[in-house]
Amino acid sequence: MGSTDTLTRAEIAEAIHKKLGLSRAESLAMVEAILQHMSTALSSGENVKISGFGTFLLRDKGERIGRNPKTGVEVPITPRRVMTFRASQMLKDRIAGD
Repeated sequence: MGSTDTLTRAEIAEAIHKKLGLSRAESLAMVEAILQHMSTALSSGENVKISGFGTFLLRDKGERIGRNPKTGVEVPITPRRVMTFRASQMLKDRIAGD
């Protein structure tokens, strides 16, 4: 994969199909089930940690004052929940080594 390529859920399912010998439909269903489980956990306020890969963290950001870059007018930014991803050291090492 180059810098502009994107790994899709269909490609992940295809890799599972080839590696484990499951049918394409079963492989796609497995990918969908994993993503659904992760989404449900995140939407209920849980962080998701995948050992050796990284952690999806939820953070609540408070209200703050922002500035419109074009006009310079100050605007209140409402509080919100954001998700961040923190890569594991193992993943960082693999990325840096390639």
